[in-house]
Amino acid sequence: MTVEYIGNDIVLNGVRCLDLDLTLDCGQAFRWEKQADDSWSGVVKGVFLNISKNNDTVILKNTTKENFENIWLDYFDFNKDYVKICNTLKKDKLLAPTVDEYYGIRILNQDSWEALCSFVISQQNNIKRIKGIINRLCRAYGDEICDGFYSFPSAQRLSKLTVEDFEALGTGYRAKYLERLSKDVARGKIDLKKIKALSLDEARKELLNIFGVGIKVANCALLFGFGFYDAFPVDVWMKRVMEYYPNGLPECFNGIGGIAQQYLFHWARNNL
Repeated sequence: MTVEYIGNDIVLNGVRCLDLDLTLDCGQAFRWEKQADDSWSGVVKGVFLNISKNNDTVILKNTTKENFENIWLDYFDFNKDYVKICNTLKKDKLLAPTVDEYYGIRILNQDSWEALCSFVISQQNNIKRIKGIINRLCRAYGDEICDGFYSFPSAQRLSKLTVEDFEALGTGYRAKYLERLSKDVARGKIDLKKIKALSLDEARKELLNIFGVGIKVANCALLFGFGFYDAFPVDVWMKRVMEYYPNGLPECFNGIGGIAQQYLFHWARNNL
């Protein structure tokens, strides 16, 4: 991959194994919006981006070298060899045709706080409703970055809210979880940076100690917000998929089980 800085845009050439539609709308992130020109716009860590792809060329519009190096390079996992990863996953004959069909799904390295909140909201919920709740949350308590795009509100900001405030956003029974979570993170009782530095098993135990966080939410947060590529979330779709693996997951999934999960999850949503 080569990087060119052209005015306020950054052009990446030679980007392989990245499908923006599949990656940004596959249930791992909830705040990217597809535009009329097939590009995508969103806000990460308080910074707006419009991104598009044509063949192996990716264009990041109206951004800076600093933001590219500090946010986007890691967020889109540009330094990871997904071609090699996909070839490894295709050693599993069951998964191989799915990788070919949905080639280009990547794991987004999201902000830990946003990911944890988002997957608390995701419990017993569908993607459309999750997006609606998170959109209302950001509009009500985030900062407008540009033209209707908002930052995700901090734990400090949300810690001022009551259960009733969260309920007013349509969070339902999850309101009490979000209220406690916000306060515990804001006062340092829950240290997200510390959790991110632990082993996968230790980090999972820490998340499972959080009020309202079960195993599925914990594994989603670990995979999408804490950088644990071997976390393997199992929801109703994945429970059906696991019937195809009665003897457990294949060895080729080791260390990258979360990436395999995304391909399997997308296949399940479209075929089961």
